[in-house]
Amino acid sequence: MTEAILLVGGKGTRLRPLTVNTPKPMVPAAGVPFLTHQLARARAAGVEHIVLATSYLAEVFEPHFGDGSDLGLSIEYVTEEEPLGTGGAIRNVASRLHSGPEDPVLIFNGDILTGLDIQALVATHRDSGADVSLHLTRVADPRAFGLVPTDDTGRVTAFLEKPQTPEEIVTDQINAGAYVFRRSVIDSIPTGRPVSVERETFPDLLAAGAHLQGMVDSTYWLDLGTPQAFVRGSADLVLGRAPSPAVPGRCGDRLVLDTAEVAPDAKLTGGTVIGPGATVGAGARVHGSAVLAGAIVEPGAVLTDSLIGAGARIGARTILTDAVIGDGAHIGPDNELRGGARVWCDTVLPGGSIRFSSDQ
Repeated sequence: MTEAILLVGGKGTRLRPLTVNTPKPMVPAAGVPFLTHQLARARAAGVEHIVLATSYLAEVFEPHFGDGSDLGLSIEYVTEEEPLGTGGAIRNVASRLHSGPEDPVLIFNGDILTGLDIQALVATHRDSGADVSLHLTRVADPRAFGLVPTDDTGRVTAFLEKPQTPEEIVTDQINAGAYVFRRSVIDSIPTGRPVSVERETFPDLLAAGAHLQGMVDSTYWLDLGTPQAFVRGSADLVLGRAPSPAVPGRCGDRLVLDTAEVAPDAKLTGGTVIGPGATVGAGARVHGSAVLAGAIVEPGAVLTDSLIGAGARIGARTILTDAVIGDGAHIGPDNELRGGARVWCDTVLPGGSIRFSSDQ
């Protein structure tokens, strides 16, 4: 296995305001852009050549990663002019692949944090002779996902999109967003129009008698599509619950990046990360949160399971729980925001103006 495609073109609408200025895969998790963790894990599994399928804010990827040599990779970039869906994006980058028709190509979604054994997925693909192999994971409540039942050999028997009734929930196995394609299957995807692999490519292949193999790997798996999930994923990386060779420091209760300043009596716990140039004042308590580059947490503030955008400022004694503060926002002292509150980029909230905010 030497090459892969990473799908990083989504707008990250559910993650706003985090994605107003930054594409979702470039939002920092455990101190580095989330995409860095995916690239590093792919390289550790033996991948050498990766094509990034970009679209939204495509211009920010190449200046950061360049040709990939710093990560031991060869990286190329292809930008969609119009949204093409997952299948269309895969087909759109096919000309950059080096593989022959029978060779395997890894494909990852750019918003999944996982401990998947990549080499085991490739081995399953080769050993089974499949046309496409899918990483499957088991979840307690599969209603928000596409179900993928398999037979006793692991061969996929159906694709069931987001079932709602008990009768429709025939398995707890879901599509976990990582695949191995036979290269010739990629070349068969239609060009010039949007295509969904989940709703079109996979069901059509199954109907045509193709061999689709599932591999259940129920190690760590998290869809980072919401702010709460993203904050949790970052904390899990810092704590070592989610594996990544790209975490810039030792795993533990806290990760403080170079040039950050933390007061001696400030308390950082629960996988908190303090980004470069950020400041945490005296007596502040920060648990399970991410404070991005250049942000300021003033003395006595209490942050729990929250994300503070780059350059934002949190006033003294302000309490944030499950909150997301956009880049450059200024939350004055003695505010209290809870329950999924989101504050847009560059917003200014005067001191003591908000005591509580429910889910938005």
